[in-house]
Amino acid sequence: MESQKIHPHQLSADALAAKLQVDVQRGLSEAEAQRRLKQHGANRLTPQRGKSPWRLLFEQVHQPLVYILLIAAAVTGFLQEWVDSSVIFGVVLVNTLIGFIQEANALKAIDALSRVLTVTSTVLRDGQRRSIAATELTIGDVVLLQSGDKVPADLRLLQIRELQIDESALTGESVPVEKSLAILSNATVLADRTNMAYASALVTYGSGLGVVVDIGDHTEIGRINSLLSRTVELETPLTKKMGQFSTLLLWVILGLAAVTFAVGVWRGQPLLEMFMAAVALAVGAIPEGLPAALTITLAIGVSRMAKSNAIIRKLPAVETLGSTTVICSDKTGTLTQNQMTVQSLYAGGALFGFTGSGYTPEGDIYLNNTAVAHSHYPVLMECLKAGLLCNDARLIADVNTWRIEGDPTEGALLVSAHKAGLHQATVSLANPRLDAIPFESQHQFMATLHHNQALDVRQVYLKGALESILARCDKAFDLHMQPMALDKALLQQQVEQLAAQGLRVLKY
Repeated sequence: MESQKIHPHQLSADALAAKLQVDVQRGLSEAEAQRRLKQHGANRLTPQRGKSPWRLLFEQVHQPLVYILLIAAAVTGFLQEWVDSSVIFGVVLVNTLIGFIQEANALKAIDALSRVLTVTSTVLRDGQRRSIAATELTIGDVVLLQSGDKVPADLRLLQIRELQIDESALTGESVPVEKSLAILSNATVLADRTNMAYASALVTYGSGLGVVVDIGDHTEIGRINSLLSRTVELETPLTKKMGQFSTLLLWVILGLAAVTFAVGVWRGQPLLEMFMAAVALAVGAIPEGLPAALTITLAIGVSRMAKSNAIIRKLPAVETLGSTTVICSDKTGTLTQNQMTVQSLYAGGALFGFTGSGYTPEGDIYLNNTAVAHSHYPVLMECLKAGLLCNDARLIADVNTWRIEGDPTEGALLVSAHKAGLHQATVSLANPRLDAIPFESQHQFMATLHHNQALDVRQVYLKGALESILARCDKAFDLHMQPMALDKALLQQQVEQLAAQGLRVLKY
């Protein structure tokens, strides 16, 4: 029973359970789980053997120009030119330390990938639900998932309820994947395996149950970790040019020193005197400030990149990134921050605009390119309230940043409501949820029932695809929340205009 030979997405639930020898209703027994744990190992990524500090230090010195500087420092020291020798050696030391510290810090950040599985998970063992460390999972364990969980291992899904999972870490796709139980062909690519849940992915909505089919290094994220450890270090344009320049400089300096020595001897000068003159010429011709200036300039670039949470392992990589002119990408979220933002809201026959970006709830609301007081437009406030209440996401304030727990689209609705002063905790307390119909692909809408305590009435809020919502509506509201006839043709035209701007359109 080797996990790498299993193709779980093409097997039925019964066939997979039989192959893994597990009762899906009861899970593994504790004894069997321990036996498999010993057989397959812990569910963790194998730490890759890193470079020793001495090797990192040597790699900073292993450059032609640095070798030239070290020779120059040694020769000037031999000639008892202590000031020159100290300056040259100091330049080499600063250059080496900056490169060493930068690469060591970058390696620590990269090693964080090895800790993505350090989470807890809920499993069925002996028919009982148990919360265990993800490292204790083994092949055949039955795992329960719910919104907010990080998938602890590669799972074949057996039961789902409106399950959506954010797999952007693997596929680059920012939109959560709606899962299904359909049996797929063996040729189905990773991004289309909707009956699978992969380690390190985040459950954004719904719940599910799956059986572990791969753990540790055999998971998809484990394969990525393995590929990272085997990447070939290529020379950048800068390092190539510096290598060529250093080689040329070395031969030019040695040539000039040799010519100087030969001419002096030919003219009858003492050998020792001409040797000292040739050495002085060679040392004086070496640009000892060049490595330090180059390293400090690149370090400034690395520091600026670090402020944007970009990890730069090798200093010369900054130059390569800076010289990039064209980037081709077909995956939303690969080059962006994977944060959605409400840009426009059409309500009461008026198109409102929003400023700000990301999940930070700061920005103004505009109408006809003029900032407006949102409280003067009841229909705007009611629309934002609908987006806030018919919502399962949470807006969370962290240190110096904001993040969303849940679906990015729902998160964007929360942020837009916050910009108008509608806060989730306050509005939800005044309008407690009584029931909900989760989003289903066949219905294309989500609905929630609330008790409006101020008016002592029950209200239903819907959001979803335009066609689905329009089919259930016959009236609309004007800017002052007065009922009016619903002009579906005008609304469809407005939707097409927004879609033509590259915006995702949601009706509620």
